[in-house]
Amino acid sequence: MDLLLRGARVIDGTGEPARAADVAVTGDRITAVAAPGELTPEPGTRVVDLDGLVLAPGFIDVHTHYDAQILWDGDLTPSSWHGVTTAIMGNCGFGVAPTLPPHREIIVRTLENVEGMSMEALNAGIDWCFETFPQYLTALDARRKRLNVGAFLGHTPLRLFVLGGEERAATADELERMRELVREALAAGAIGLSTSRQPAHQGAFGRPVPSRFAEVDEVDRLAAVLGESGKGVLQVSIGPGMFVNEFSELSVRHGIPVTWTALVTRTDKPGAALRTVARGGALPGEVYPQIACRPIVMQFTLADPTTLGEIDEWKEVLSLPRAERFALYRDAGWRDRARPATLAKWAHRWPKVDVDETGAHQDAVGIPLDRLAAERGTTPFDVMLDLVLSDTATTRFRVVLENDAEDEIGDLLADKRTLLGLSDAGAHASQLCDACYSTHLLGYWVRERKALGLEDAVWRLTGQPAKAFRIAERGLIAAGYYADLVAFDPDTIGTLPIERVDDQPGGADRLIVRSTGVEHMWVNGVPTRESGADLAGAAGGRLVRS
Repeated sequence: MDLLLRGARVIDGTGEPARAADVAVTGDRITAVAAPGELTPEPGTRVVDLDGLVLAPGFIDVHTHYDAQILWDGDLTPSSWHGVTTAIMGNCGFGVAPTLPPHREIIVRTLENVEGMSMEALNAGIDWCFETFPQYLTALDARRKRLNVGAFLGHTPLRLFVLGGEERAATADELERMRELVREALAAGAIGLSTSRQPAHQGAFGRPVPSRFAEVDEVDRLAAVLGESGKGVLQVSIGPGMFVNEFSELSVRHGIPVTWTALVTRTDKPGAALRTVARGGALPGEVYPQIACRPIVMQFTLADPTTLGEIDEWKEVLSLPRAERFALYRDAGWRDRARPATLAKWAHRWPKVDVDETGAHQDAVGIPLDRLAAERGTTPFDVMLDLVLSDTATTRFRVVLENDAEDEIGDLLADKRTLLGLSDAGAHASQLCDACYSTHLLGYWVRERKALGLEDAVWRLTGQPAKAFRIAERGLIAAGYYADLVAFDPDTIGTLPIERVDDQPGGADRLIVRSTGVEHMWVNGVPTRESGADLAGAAGGRLVRS
């Protein structure tokens, strides 16, 4: 054996109770799990004492958007600081492949508008050494990676590749071509197919993303390829014509797992999320609604108002270059048109929006915009625009978008019909950072709130996503499984305060959150973290193929 891990409390990812055990690793595999003292190190075996720590399978984040970031950041920070050893990219129908050279700008602008990525970072950081999806996977396979990564084929780049950006239903020939490309992607190792029908997903130049122009039958015909191939997951961002009934039908008809986003709580709709779980759970098929364990809190600026993109008048804003958007905010005619719809659509949110960062308006920081507007005799819509236009620096607003009914989140975490995801790691980099969801779960929901037990929480982060996403030989501590492992201190694991750093290509900024209590990590048997610190240059990660 190459490695012997001793003294830990092993939680194996099955949900079974923790137990004292030693774990042996040879090469990239776990070779034995035995009672303490039963395993004898060989000459050259490295022995690591994990006394007082929990040893768990490496965490699996099934909902990330690292498709571009991985091309410049093989460490996939900050996920790698939070016990994550496998990240699944390409969710919600987005990604960077397949992409022909004429469509690269559309892909970049789509990721900017929908996923809040910096255009400067994307233009400076993406190495367009691929066009097809298999070529993209080959590029990922060749890159140094701290973590394992798997990738969905996104419906938006797929449609752009075949239809050239035309905003219409596909012809029979085009649909057959897309089916061929899905089949090709699965053969190359795609985790599955992802798509979006979400009305808020306004892409390049403020237009609906390509997947939203697909008829429901197109999604069905593409999903059929997964069933015919005998592998792959369908991931859907919900929208018109695609909800729990349709997910059940797709799963049963094609014999595939379906996962959908996002199941969130809202204080103004108590119990709605739980009722949706019950409704979906009563239907046949293998369907996983994805939940988050953190309130979805976003910082936004009016240079990039993606959070307002579902409102028609704000689509006009998103269609303009950023430098031209502020002129529209000064235009009285646009304001008159945009005011009623914005006030109505965000009626439930104005009490949850406040100024987070500002140069000239420190007296406004932390005050909900509805209250600020009442004090100034105006509307939240107008006070938002006026603050921005009169600021000496970039005004950043903080908005609680969804998932703010905390007790209901706890109930959803206790319901095993839901799947924990929605970290969105790699997306909205300057607006939010939920890549820390795993350490937040273990620190806040397990240790502080006691909403679920430690074994169930580890299962949610390991064994359950591995099963749902068909990630072979990962997610458990068992002989023969890959040695993706994390050792953490259950008494200290958690998150540190959010930070803003300027470390992306092109000088772009982002928000990061660091962890506490994550002491050691191994990816495919390679140590990547020791005594709470990352090992520089560690590259144990691999491409995970379906």
